[in-house]
Amino acid sequence: MLLKLDFEKKLDGFHLRVNYEGQAPRIGILGASGCGKSMTLRSIAGIEKPDRGLISVGEKVLFDSEKKVNLRPQERRVGYLFQNYALFPTMTVEQNIMAGVAGTKQEKQARAREMMRAFQIEGLEKRRPGELSGGQQQRVALARIMAYRPRVLLLDEPFSAMDHYLKERLRLEMAQVLRDYDGVSVLVTHDRDEAYQLCDYLLLMSDGHIIASGETREVFEHPQTVEAARLTGCKNISRIRRLGSHRVCALDWGNLELTTEGEVTPEITHAGIRAHDFTPVYPGESEIAAMTDTAGKEPQAAWEHGPGSIASGKNIIPMRNPTLTELPFEWYVVLEQKIWWKVPKDMHSHDFSDRIPGALTVNPSSVMLLREL
Repeated sequence: MLLKLDFEKKLDGFHLRVNYEGQAPRIGILGASGCGKSMTLRSIAGIEKPDRGLISVGEKVLFDSEKKVNLRPQERRVGYLFQNYALFPTMTVEQNIMAGVAGTKQEKQARAREMMRAFQIEGLEKRRPGELSGGQQQRVALARIMAYRPRVLLLDEPFSAMDHYLKERLRLEMAQVLRDYDGVSVLVTHDRDEAYQLCDYLLLMSDGHIIASGETREVFEHPQTVEAARLTGCKNISRIRRLGSHRVCALDWGNLELTTEGEVTPEITHAGIRAHDFTPVYPGESEIAAMTDTAGKEPQAAWEHGPGSIASGKNIIPMRNPTLTELPFEWYVVLEQKIWWKVPKDMHSHDFSDRIPGALTVNPSSVMLLREL
């Protein structure tokens, strides 16, 4: 189903401009708080009116400033899952689900029973929202929305108030709901994991503008700009000086020289490396041996002054004065050069001393070339 978004709205602090046209079934809008994500959803739903532009789903025009079209929210067949779910507190689960369904009482009850089976909330029909857990409330809210068969499903930070365990479980359930849904879903989130897991197509938003868009995996693999790299979770970003068509000096990493797979064109201003893209090189391994000359220079010096990684395609980064931070399932290692390395760990292992390598290496294909907006 074709979704067209081409509208503008002036807000306090910034000017919201949204432009998207496509048929992706599961769209994500990823951005920091206050960048305009929720206002975009509210404009699609008809809760807010843009200053100008067009919003349409398939052949149905929801808003067109030139033709003076602005359908009321109840005419748009748009389901909106709010952060707090917006359930009616004095109504039972069954009554909440029936609230948006047209038809006779018997038809409404039949549809409510169908939705309660689909969302596994049978047995809760006589309870009120205050008697439900967070996960149960979310299922009831989804059941109420899906009961009237919306053409567009809008999800506004649906997991933001949940603890980690519940969030992970409900993400899996939401993924199944979205796979089975035959309309268009739009999820707004500041959580890159949610965006990656639940969305086929991604819009990155900053200060009211779409700064990058594309298939989700492609946007994560090739963010193109510094801000897009940050939004997709890249911890290592450095200004660069161009040394050649495939060679840069990373100014913020101790003037580290790196070989790149991509061409370093004039507009490239930064390099980025994701924290999990490094490979450890332990003393005695061939990569370090190849980088050390007869004078015993450390790998980086040997690269600069003797046989080096250009021929082998390796980027060697000396392990200088690492700082370790232990998390339940991974180590964060920060090098003296202010480079972050993320290392998976066994929860029962608490000693990293025997795993500290002599250097790290990164494949030239993993060095992201970035430009300013």
